[in-house]
Amino acid sequence: MQALYRLVARVMNTDLAVLITGESGTGKSLIARAIHDFSDRRTLPFVVAQAQDLQGADGPSALIARARGGSLVFDEVGDFDDEAQGRIVRLLDTLGSNAPRIMATSQVDLGRRMEGGGFRQDLFYRLGGVTLAVPSLRERVDDIPALAEHFLTRGEREGFALRRLNAEAMELIRAYSWPGNVRQLENTVRRLLVTSPEEEIGRSEVEAILGNQPAMEPMKGGGEGDRLSASVAKHLKRYFDLHGGALPPPGLYGRILREVEMPLIEIALDATAGNQAKCADLLGINRNTLRKKITELDIRVTRRRKLM
Repeated sequence: MQALYRLVARVMNTDLAVLITGESGTGKSLIARAIHDFSDRRTLPFVVAQAQDLQGADGPSALIARARGGSLVFDEVGDFDDEAQGRIVRLLDTLGSNAPRIMATSQVDLGRRMEGGGFRQDLFYRLGGVTLAVPSLRERVDDIPALAEHFLTRGEREGFALRRLNAEAMELIRAYSWPGNVRQLENTVRRLLVTSPEEEIGRSEVEAILGNQPAMEPMKGGGEGDRLSASVAKHLKRYFDLHGGALPPPGLYGRILREVEMPLIEIALDATAGNQAKCADLLGINRNTLRKKITELDIRVTRRRKLM
């Protein structure tokens, strides 16, 4: 993060376009805002644009008028369709003097998407004057305790009672993989502030909240079986390593199976429009076994017409 901050400081007052990449919840929008707020453009507008803002004959020109000489940020530009991408290209090609600083955020790999034909090459190179890669929270484990303490302190300023995490609770928070990154950590701490009856928050209270949240790291790549297996192995090895010489809490087998089974069954049910017979056949399990799993995992089943 310190290296990232140094790069931010160097590009802050340049006119280069900035592409900010990273997983959801890492703080990409906050980085864009910081670049604007600490730059020479801080007194000018900061405009965040979605794909719909580019629609209509006057959409692009209206964005430029709103941003004036400030900052214009295309939020999650990797999700923009080809028409919206083309409008951005034409917008960028018409910028003159007093143009806004252009920034974009993306949680997808735009280079890989471009190679697959899903993102325009001309837009990719126009947006990537400088690329800032925001690391995931699990890549900066030492930041987790400091961030948790920061959110506890901020909660006190917002009117919550003073709370602190005991050593075991902090150890568990540090060991968790945080697939939702800083945003998930902040929301978890806020829940602890609301639900914890005692001044000291213990391990059991943290376990109660994290037990209902994903424990696996986001899966990347093409989704092949070997990638999934490697991701699971990496997560488990890191989980064991973070406990030092001690073993993780008992029940690891059940917790990991639950994290895999739940999304698997939910996605299979969605793919079969909630038809449990078809879902059981797709999964290759007995229908009664599927019903039992649905009950145990508290999965909500909604029947609907599948549009193909």
